[in-house]
Amino acid sequence: MSLMPEFLDAVAAAAARLPGPRNVPWPMPGRLDAIVPFATFAEWQSSILDLDLRPGIPEIVTAKYKRALKLHLLAWIDLDIIKAGEMVALATLELALKDCYGDKVRDKRGNISFGRTLRYMVEHDGLTDDKMPMHRRCGGGSVVSRLTGKTKPSLADIRNDLAHGYPFDGLPWSGALELVRDLIEYAYRGVIAEYAAGWILI
Repeated sequence: MSLMPEFLDAVAAAAARLPGPRNVPWPMPGRLDAIVPFATFAEWQSSILDLDLRPGIPEIVTAKYKRALKLHLLAWIDLDIIKAGEMVALATLELALKDCYGDKVRDKRGNISFGRTLRYMVEHDGLTDDKMPMHRRCGGGSVVSRLTGKTKPSLADIRNDLAHGYPFDGLPWSGALELVRDLIEYAYRGVIAEYAAGWILI
């Protein structure tokens, strides 16, 4: 399911009134916290759409992730919108991890902790830095340490701060959308492979 052309055309028309460049925290090889200039909206759109999910992932997850993509595209008009995009991206990741790992990490009360599902990926599902495309592309700091909480703030901390009104969250988290994409695709790697092989339909 791709973004509707009408939406892309409408955003491009609005963006034409607000030409670039935009300087955005964006992970680059050797520098996860690089500030990257995007010269035009077309360049920004291409970079965001390159982070779409691969086919095979359940539609309920894909649809929610599309909202995060839309908000990131709209951030060309006002960069503050990217914070809403990050929040939706992390909510989508939480949904995906509950689907994939919820029965394995549920506590005695039936609760599924976001932080626990992230740690489960590392401790029980074989996730390493080298299996994350963003880490292979950029190098730099450890993705896994953000999931386990060894590096602070952890990804769960970042989600909680965004959701509960942390007052000092002005700049975008460099690479947040790319990391969410990589983690969702890792969690669903089996069904993605089955879809690619033609074994399942969605």
